[in-house]
This record gives sequence, C-alpha cells and structure tokens, in this order.
Amino acid sequence: MTAPARIPLSAPDIGPAERARLLETFDAGWVSSAGPVVEAFERAFAEATGFAHATAVSSGTAALHLALTMLDLKPGDAVICPTLTFIGGVSPIVHAGAKPIFVDCSPADWNLDPRLLEQAFDRARAEGLTVRAVLPADLYGQCCDIDAIREIADAHGVPVILDSAEAVGATLNGRHAGHGAAAAAFSFNGNKIVTTGGGGMLASGDGALIARARNLAAAARLPAVHYEHAEVGFNYRMLSLAAALGLAQMETLEAKVARRRAIFDRYEARLGGRYGVAFAPEAPGRRHTRWLTVMLVDPEFVASPDRLRIALDAANIEARPVWKPMHLQPVFRDALTINDGVAEVLFANGLCLPSGSALTDADIDRVCDVIEATFDT
Repeated sequence: MTAPARIPLSAPDIGPAERARLLETFDAGWVSSAGPVVEAFERAFAEATGFAHATAVSSGTAALHLALTMLDLKPGDAVICPTLTFIGGVSPIVHAGAKPIFVDCSPADWNLDPRLLEQAFDRARAEGLTVRAVLPADLYGQCCDIDAIREIADAHGVPVILDSAEAVGATLNGRHAGHGAAAAAFSFNGNKIVTTGGGGMLASGDGALIARARNLAAAARLPAVHYEHAEVGFNYRMLSLAAALGLAQMETLEAKVARRRAIFDRYEARLGGRYGVAFAPEAPGRRHTRWLTVMLVDPEFVASPDRLRIALDAANIEARPVWKPMHLQPVFRDALTINDGVAEVLFANGLCLPSGSALTDADIDRVCDVIEATFDT
C-alpha cells in the first residue's frame, strides 16, 4: 500500500509565475547581487508594507545583525528581547558584542510583555549593564504591542529594533508589521509566507539608516574605482535570483495571508473547544497572518503535544513544538531573565500544525483526523 504524501509544516507556495520570473532574470544574466532585480524587489516590498526605505539582504538574521552593528555595541551593553522566539532573533545580539536579557511573553499575544519591560531595565541596572536597545519579535505572524514597548524604551532613551521575521503581511491597527520601530527585520526563508529561498529585508523610515546598512551589507566599500574601505562590513547582499523569486511572491502576498488564515479557521472549527484544545489568540487591532497555526493542549488530557506530534509523524504529517524559550536553552543558561512562566507553559503545551498556503482543505482534514483519533484512543 502506498503511503500518503507527506504534509509539510510550511512548504514554499511557488508556481509558474515564480518560475517565469526566475528564468527571465537568469536569461538576462542577473545572477549575482548586481543589477536592477534586487532594487525592484526592495521597491515592491516597501510599497506593499508602507516603509519609505528597505534594503534586501541574505537573511532576516543578517538584517538584525546590521541594525545592531550600527549601534556600536560594547562589552557591558545589553539588549532586551523576548524569551519565546527563534534563536536567529537573539544570536545577532551576541555577535554584535552585547548580552541578551530575556523577557517573558504576554498571554494576550505571546509576544514580549510590556508590563515586564521596566523590570528588565531595573535588572540590567542592578547587574551593571547598560541597555542599548529593545528587540521584540512578532511571533508566528502576530504583531507585538509595539506602541507600549516603544513608550517604555523611549523613556529610557533607547531604540526599538523589531524582529518581524515571521510577520510579513501582518498588521496592527492598519499598519504593517515593523512600523513604530527604528528599524524592522523580515525573513524570506523557505518556510515563510513570502520566500526568496533564503533572504531578508531591513526596513525603516530612516533613509540614512538604510543607506548605511546597505553599504555595510556590501563589504562597506567606499565609492572609488579601486576597493576602498574605512570600516569592516559584511557580505550580506541578496542575490538577484532570490530577489526575482521574491518579486513574484509579493504579487500574491494578500492571497497567501488569506489562505493561511482560512487554514487556521478550519483547524479551529474542527478542533477548537474539544479535547481541551485552544489556539493562539489574535489580540485586538491585529491581523494575525497565522504563518503557523499553533494549537495548545490542556495538560489534563492524555494526548500530550509530543504524543500528537509522534502520531502525526507516523501518518507522514510534519508538526513541531512551540519555540523552546531562550532562557531554557543550554547556551543561555546564565542569561538574565524576567520570567513570568508564560513561555514555559506555551512550550510545554503547544504544537505547530501544518500551515502552508498551498495545503488543501483535504490536507487539513487529514491532520485533524489523526489528532481526533489520537485523542479518542
């Protein structure tokens, strides 16, 4: 008997339009970071998201690293960030020379809790650290409470750099994710709603900031016939072929977001309120993209998230745990943490379900059938 096709967690949603754009770019000879295609992608992204300036780079992590590098961080400096996030939103803090201070998340949106932010500043001061920035994240496609976070950061005279890697297409009170921060980083990894295969974008209303970031990403080369450098930069440029893929993807961004939200609605209709199952909330004023549909399982029920994950895998369906909090990671065992226990509960009880916009309703029903059967046994 032939095994059913694998249902991936979040596969790229690509087709003839992407192929045509790639071939057009290839045939024109634009395969490196030079040429008009990267610039066209930057313009398309800025227009779709409402940012005045954007520069395309090799990853969302690279975008964050550029933003932090421009702060000229030194030993004894700290950056406040969420504990419930992917390590790619935290490692640039270390690479830039600072210490992360982890803050727990709000039950309302699972993002950095503004109510705990003042405690993080106090803790840093008590430890002799100077907070130089706050770096929240827009987790799983939902905007954080950027206005409340920025109000506290402004009172301490530090910028907010926003990790919007997972939130292309998300909005808060009608503004696209990333607005309200000094700069925002986005990811186009293969599992994101918009993908370039691997790539990112740094966006801001500050043209000088983006101009400097663009220069740093291109080895910090000064304008001269020969190679002239006054500082050490990076090789973080996006390739034209990746940008070509992104250009085609941007044309269907709204449709992709709508499909992911519809997938979430189908999961919620099938499973919500049964077996103690709940789903990630959508806070007031937000448009959650549902980049990933995240299910919470009541610990009173016998089917734990890991048991469900194993059952899904046996049925050739990919599911993954919620991000393991950074303060529980071995590499950050000694990091300062303002912990309210929320992230630990979400990690213990959460499971990310297949959410790619190319999935069919039949695919989602197949996932739900396995989950229901596991609960019923």
